[in-house]
Formats: sequence, C-alpha cells, structure tokens
Amino acid sequence: MKIGIVGSGLVGATAAYAMVMQGVGREIVLVDLNEKRARAEADDIYHAVPFAEPLNIVGGGYSDLKGCRVVIIAAGVGQKPGETRLQLLGRNAAVFRVVIPSILEHAPDAILIVATNPVDIMTHLTARYAAEHGVSSRRVIGSGTTLDTARFRSLLARHVGIDARHVHAYVVGEHGDSEVLVWSRITVGGIPLEEFCKEQNIELNDAIKATIDENVRRAAYHIIEGKGATYYGIGSALARITDIILHDQRAILTVCTPASEIAGVPDVTVAMPHILGGAGIMDDHIPLILSNDEQTKLHHSATLIRQLITDLDTTT
Repeated sequence: MKIGIVGSGLVGATAAYAMVMQGVGREIVLVDLNEKRARAEADDIYHAVPFAEPLNIVGGGYSDLKGCRVVIIAAGVGQKPGETRLQLLGRNAAVFRVVIPSILEHAPDAILIVATNPVDIMTHLTARYAAEHGVSSRRVIGSGTTLDTARFRSLLARHVGIDARHVHAYVVGEHGDSEVLVWSRITVGGIPLEEFCKEQNIELNDAIKATIDENVRRAAYHIIEGKGATYYGIGSALARITDIILHDQRAILTVCTPASEIAGVPDVTVAMPHILGGAGIMDDHIPLILSNDEQTKLHHSATLIRQLITDLDTTT
C-alpha cells in the first residue's frame, strides 16, 4: 500500500511521521518542489522506523508516485504581506494547475486528499482539474473540518470527563471562521449531551458553550500565535483519512468534496459528514438534522465559500 505526499513542509512531513508511528500503509513517497527538503524529511522520518512500524519512506519526484493508492496534497504558497485572500487563492490555483496533472500523469488511479488551505476552495479546484483527466469527484477529498471536529470532541470530552472516542459531535461548513458547531446532535455514549450532563451533575451553560466554541473556532489562531503553525493535529487527521481509505473502513468523517447543493447553496464544497471507504467518498453526505439556527449558519458558511469560488473564477 503506497502513499504519496506532495508538499514536504510541516503538514506533509508531520502526516508522514504520523503514518510511520501508526503503521499506515507500507511505503511513503515525499515529493516537493525543493527535492532536497523532501529527501531530508524522508531520511529523518525513516530513522524513526525501528521505534515504530516497518514502513519504507523515501523522497522523490512525481514519477515516483507510480502505484500510489492515495496521494495527499499539502503543497501551496503562503500569504504575502498585504495580499488579499482572493489573490492568495489565485496563486494557489496556479500551483494546483501544475500539481494535479503531474500527480495524475503518474498515479491516475490514486485518491486525492487535499490539505492545502483554504481547503474547501482548494478541494473544489482539485476536483475541477482532476475531472479534466477523467477523475470522479468521489476520489477528491478535502480534510475539511476533520480536525475541527476532533478539537470539538476533545474539548467536550475534557469537560464531561469521558474518553473522546465516546463523544460524538460534528463541526460542518467551512474550515474557518464561519464553521458550524452542531450542538444539537452531540451524544456521549449514545446519550444526548444535555441529558448526560444532567444525570452526571455536570454544569453546561451558555458561557461554557461559548468558551468551547471559541477554543474550537479560534484554535488555529491561538496555536499560530504561540508557535507559528499548526501541524500535529492535521497530520494525524490526514493519517486517519488515509488509513480509512487503504483498509476500506467505511468510517464517517467531516470531510469536504464538491456537492450539487448544501443548505440551499448550489455547486459548493464545504465539510459535511461523509462515509469514506476504499473508493473514496461513498455517499452524497450523511443527512444531518440541524436546528433552525444551525441550518441558517450552514447556509451562511456555504454562501461565503460559493462567493469566493465565483470571485476566483471571475478574476482568473
């Protein structure tokens, strides 16, 4: 089971490291515009193999992606001082115009996992470019709000004192400021959150909810302020998505892929719960019954992304 990672910066390299630690796949190829960086990261991570799982990891070029079941895309350019979000999108779109065909030339059957931000729009563009090579959008998966959902679950778990694996909650919409924390559908061990808290004498008021919301929604800002970048969480999320695909686990994650309609917004890409398996996305998305307020917020989030896609198409 061969995995490619295009972009060997902090996110791409950390994803590779997470896979080695967890034993995801059998071979990993790192590809980067800076090939020296890709080979150095591969060597450094490979030296951890005796302490982890028996994977082979190497640096290489696009031709070395041949035979990959999954290719993670973590390539892209950073925002320049004074540059607008739309200008940054335009430059990253130009990068992907080269990257996507280069991947598919050598790994035409691979499932593509997009990690580059803004991930919703970059996933939309990836699907568009991949379609030109006959690739279904079901094989194009953005990391979406997988990490945001994990943050939400972990903070809820800390509050109620339960293993996060038994707390079920979703964050949907944009991976960004307009994301929607779905409070109305949270369960702990199958019990609705508010009922669980009442039975366990755990306080859960609006102030506590607001604090958790802030710590989920603004998590990246707080981390970047303290250390300059986020990579452990997203690296682990990418490893999990890859493992699900390689082993056809039929797991449900809040990833993003192009949809004909979300919350009344047509032709848009935002995160929703999806079933993932060996062939990629296996459904349109899991029907999620939201409160009226959550539905309104999701419509707003999807509208923001749809407008950015339109603006980008107009300027490029």
